[in-house]
Amino acid sequence: MSFKVGIVGCGTVGSGVVKLLLENGPFIEKRIGRKVEIAFVSDLNPEKVISLGVPKEKVYTDAFKAIKEVECDTVVELIGGTTTAKRIIEEALSNKRHVVTANKALLADYGNELFKMAKEKGVSLKFEASVGGGIPVIKALREGLVGNRIERIYGIINGTANFILTQMTQKGLSFEEALKLAQENGYAEADPTLDVEGFDAAHKIAILSSLAFCRWVKTENVFVDGISKLTPLDIEIAKEEFGYSVKLLAVAKEVDGSLEVRVHPTMIPEEHILSSVNGVFNACLIEGDFVGETLYYGKGAGQKPTASAVVSDIVDLAVGNSFSIPECLFRDGSLPIKEPDQFVSSFYLRFTAVDRPGVLAKIALILGKYQISIKMALQRSIDFNGGVPVVMTTHPAKKRDIDLAVKEIDQLDVILKPTFVCMIEEL
Repeated sequence: MSFKVGIVGCGTVGSGVVKLLLENGPFIEKRIGRKVEIAFVSDLNPEKVISLGVPKEKVYTDAFKAIKEVECDTVVELIGGTTTAKRIIEEALSNKRHVVTANKALLADYGNELFKMAKEKGVSLKFEASVGGGIPVIKALREGLVGNRIERIYGIINGTANFILTQMTQKGLSFEEALKLAQENGYAEADPTLDVEGFDAAHKIAILSSLAFCRWVKTENVFVDGISKLTPLDIEIAKEEFGYSVKLLAVAKEVDGSLEVRVHPTMIPEEHILSSVNGVFNACLIEGDFVGETLYYGKGAGQKPTASAVVSDIVDLAVGNSFSIPECLFRDGSLPIKEPDQFVSSFYLRFTAVDRPGVLAKIALILGKYQISIKMALQRSIDFNGGVPVVMTTHPAKKRDIDLAVKEIDQLDVILKPTFVCMIEEL
């Protein structure tokens, strides 16, 4: 008996799923011993769906009608957003259909209730494509590493931001120039806020954290900072003076009995393998207590990689691998979320100051007031926003103390612009 699939949304990823199932269907059947068949495709542009080779009688414009009337085993939601998509998934679950989705924003915000509904209806909600595109990082956490206590996750999980930082690093482009190049190449949206300010990565690390640390993590629990304030000078100094590269890093780790979940530009050692992840590629480093460090690398977005991940979920369901949803995801759990002001890290501080004697002493005095120890300090004799850049790195300090010190330093008459702060992760 064939396994029947209904697809809702035939945009970039939906089209990729349709193409993969049509082109590789015989190969999939040979591999798993069961035919995977498209039961329906719902999209507001039926001509586009038909042009892909889907028979006209299987094309619908009303997804809710298709879910109710067409016999199928699973519904694949690929329209995105958190309103209509949520209703579609709820409709499918109500009709006791398995659901596959790539919708990280929806899962990060409403996954708790959707997983609960799936459990009540006795069906599965699968989401491999929600994080990392074609990289099987969800499957690794829920299956391959299931016997491990996960200790930390470091992810470069937004290709747009990584492309921009790569251009800034390799070509010395400004953030604005690199963003324009990303948009011209189709890697960034007209409104790139979700990507460059870290919110897309926050959705993804919330999902990974929930699976890894066995408690529900909401997007609002994630500390988020973006890359738009970075300059080529910061990247140059990080590399030449301190031996660091700069990445938009998603971090989740247990520290002293609490969970840190954060996304922000981060300086990491140049020799670390994550420093070599460039362009639109993604990578996720997951460390377990028994397995040690494992690394997952590949294209984190795009039609084909994401379609590949969606179909992997479909095939799992077709062969009877219906992932049991952990009970721990339905409650907050005992592991508290650490407040951002309690994060402990080394920091990179870039001050824009007037070029006169005594500036370093004034800054150092305030840092000392908050028990912040300076590791290295330097000043570049160049014009920078009407002043000169004064750069320091610190020994480990609480973010709360850094924030208080920087607030006070920025009120000095020798400081011309708000101070740029970047965390350092030694990995």
